[in-house]
Amino acid sequence: MDKETGPLAGLRVLDLTRILAGPTCTQMLGDMGADIIKIERPGAGDDTRHWGPPYLKDSDGGDSSESAYYLSSNRNKRSVTVDISQAEGQALVRRLLERSDILVENFKTGGLAKFGLSYNDLKDDFPALIYCSITGFGQTGPYSHRAGYDYLAQALGGIMSITGESDGPPMKVGVGISDVMCGMYASVAVLAALRHRDVTGQGQSIDLSLLDTQVAWLINEGLNYLTSGTVPKRLGNAHPNIVPYQLFETSDGHFVLAVGNDSQFRRFMEFAGLAELAGDERFKTNGGRIINRDALIAILIPAIKQRATGDWLDGLEALGVPAAPVNDISQVFEDEQVIHRAMKISVADDHAEGGRVDLIGNPIKMSATPVSYRRPPPTLGQHTDEVLAELLGLTTSELEKLKKDGLI
Repeated sequence: MDKETGPLAGLRVLDLTRILAGPTCTQMLGDMGADIIKIERPGAGDDTRHWGPPYLKDSDGGDSSESAYYLSSNRNKRSVTVDISQAEGQALVRRLLERSDILVENFKTGGLAKFGLSYNDLKDDFPALIYCSITGFGQTGPYSHRAGYDYLAQALGGIMSITGESDGPPMKVGVGISDVMCGMYASVAVLAALRHRDVTGQGQSIDLSLLDTQVAWLINEGLNYLTSGTVPKRLGNAHPNIVPYQLFETSDGHFVLAVGNDSQFRRFMEFAGLAELAGDERFKTNGGRIINRDALIAILIPAIKQRATGDWLDGLEALGVPAAPVNDISQVFEDEQVIHRAMKISVADDHAEGGRVDLIGNPIKMSATPVSYRRPPPTLGQHTDEVLAELLGLTTSELEKLKKDGLI
């Protein structure tokens, strides 16, 4: 197996996470070179291993125990099974922490305290440890005791109220975006804490929540409300602050038009055969177009529907007016730009049919310390013997005893 490389090479993360937010964070750190030790419950492991179909096809062509969901956020990790409900298992985790820099966990608030593995339990023995906790609602506050899931955060955090058609019901985002963004914020926080430790030698606790993340992710719509006091409404595929910036139907399909400034609007209107309206006082500035949105869109809908999608895309690209087709997922991975940017990767995996597993690439491109893909998502407990022997010096007989006792 290739040695860890990248900007975080030499750092070790003890990963006590499962589902999506925590694994997204630790996969990001692993892509950048950290050694990720994924601690899983013997015989069960990460819940998402079984969130299928679809499942990875094994070397015999049948379904493996690794779902596509699990594969999405668990590369560059080594899986070690430890029963932390037993005192001996807790002791093993502590011994591994002696060789680790970071612990990431997403148990319910207080969940690891009953195992003696909370931040307060560990901070005196491991003063340089960076301890990142990810929960639904945070370590404090009236909701802190609740279990949290992405769907709940999307509902409570407001994103569903502004997603969907104006005359339809609230709608969640098509992927677990609260989870994913929480994992991203967590990775940023861990890197900041590492910088602090480099300077002071001191670790710290990090408290991330799905709800906080979702509120932060309201971005411009959140500020639209805080600035105006007007509650934003669902606009379907339209934009609250830019017009025209939405989906339009053509004679043979759809495309997205993203007019970002007034000069682009003038060029678009000329191409659409509506040049006389580009100087109309109602429409010539973006502010005016927002106020007179309905009138403008009522003019554009029949005009755009007269021509084919390809005509619009080719013509607008030549004029420098942003527009795009609406790709399905298959078309995304066939797109020449996506292919060029290596956003689909294939990683060697002895357990997979054909010896390879296809994954989504990391979007970070760094010139001196690029991300790397060293390990496929591991099978449950795949590296238990390897890690415990390498880091703790356990012998074969000691490992066999731990297995017999149900600890690993």
